[in-house]
Amino acid sequence: MPAGTGAPAPARPETHGRARDARQLITYALVGGSGVLLDLGAFLLLYDVAGWHEQLANVLSTSIGITNNFVLNALFTFRRRDRLLVRYLRFYAVGLTGIALTFVLLAVFSRGLGIDPNLVKAGSPPVVLLFQFALNRKWSFG
Repeated sequence: MPAGTGAPAPARPETHGRARDARQLITYALVGGSGVLLDLGAFLLLYDVAGWHEQLANVLSTSIGITNNFVLNALFTFRRRDRLLVRYLRFYAVGLTGIALTFVLLAVFSRGLGIDPNLVKAGSPPVVLLFQFALNRKWSFG
């Protein structure tokens, strides 16, 4: 409190910025969780049920998750609804890093070490979350 006023001191601007950053990261992670569930569900259907090759199933299931995440992030996380096509293309480009990384993880751990592709796919999302958040915040929705 400022001396003698009885009123609380105003919050510093960087405090508001950090709180906004934390809220965005939490919302981004929750949205990402919904995309991961959708991605995993589609992967299981395409790979386990339909018998698709794991890499093809990964590309399509990840694309479904990316599209879901773009819509929800545009509405709730970053609240940006302008230039949607440009933003979607940028968001998808960032999402391709997830596809590429998961491709490598599947190749190394599934093909190379014999680990079940479902386990590799399930373990891959945390590896790219922070990197993609930073890119999407600055480039896709900046």
